[in-house]
Amino acid sequence: MELPSADQLCFLAGLGVIAAVGIIEWPVAAAIAVGHGLAHSQHGKALREFGEALEEA
Repeated sequence: MELPSADQLCFLAGLGVIAAVGIIEWPVAAAIAVGHGLAHSQHGKALREFGEALEEA
């Protein structure tokens, strides 16, 4: 398992802060965090590369 990059950790920390303050609800923050994690996963990179290849074709 890899640790997230510094940028991703800052994003997640900020998301936690705004959820703790009450600007957004915890379930919304959790959904955003999961989506962020999926977008930056290896699987997401493969899908982006596939999409780029389709655009070039």
